[in-house]
Amino acid sequence: MSWLTVLPIPQPRVEIDRPAAARAIAATPVVGILLGGVAAGLAAVLSLSQLPSIVVGALVVAALGLLTRGMHIDGLADTVDGLGCYGPPERAREVMHSGGVGPFGAAALLVVLLVQAAGVGTLADSHEWWSIVVAVALGRVAVLTACRRGLSAAANGFGALVADSQRWSIVVWTVLALIGAALVDIDVWWRGLIVVGVITAGAWVVSAHCARRFGGINGDVLGAVLELGTTVAVVGFLI
Repeated sequence: MSWLTVLPIPQPRVEIDRPAAARAIAATPVVGILLGGVAAGLAAVLSLSQLPSIVVGALVVAALGLLTRGMHIDGLADTVDGLGCYGPPERAREVMHSGGVGPFGAAALLVVLLVQAAGVGTLADSHEWWSIVVAVALGRVAVLTACRRGLSAAANGFGALVADSQRWSIVVWTVLALIGAALVDIDVWWRGLIVVGVITAGAWVVSAHCARRFGGINGDVLGAVLELGTTVAVVGFLI
């Protein structure tokens, strides 16, 4: 919680090494469930007003951005900018760490945040609170796939702590994700299974491509996988 949110949780007193970071990443979906609960609660309160659904969704997405320091959104923009540039992996990483947002990153943010805002607003309008909770959590489950064994880190930093660190946690959380997604609408339980399958496959493909393009996984890639996974979940639950 102290790592992935702005909540006033005391920082660990011990040094964060790879084993500790791996355990934290394995618990990332727990943070997703809590954030999803906050998002659903805020959406429920805002739905009592006369605000249009798109505004409700935009405010919920903005609140999630504030609660997570915007680091996942920043990671999405940096990753897409890196993928959009020419040159070797070193050049791509240089673009990612430049500090600004390029045209590719800006376009990605526009599409993803617009879809999330409209989707969350529509789910709130239909009082589908559980769908919001699960969608936010599924984005965090996707992060585990991007940290699977076999994908090395691009360089020192966040990626070096958590890349190539997850194995059994992926299996456990995927099973729980399948159950949670199926319960979103038990009458069409198979829809939730398809959503989880698409998110898992997408996280696998995106992380593998980024590992090749950047010479390994870094924190920006994890943020991108998280935001894309959440977006796919929102769209899937609306179909």
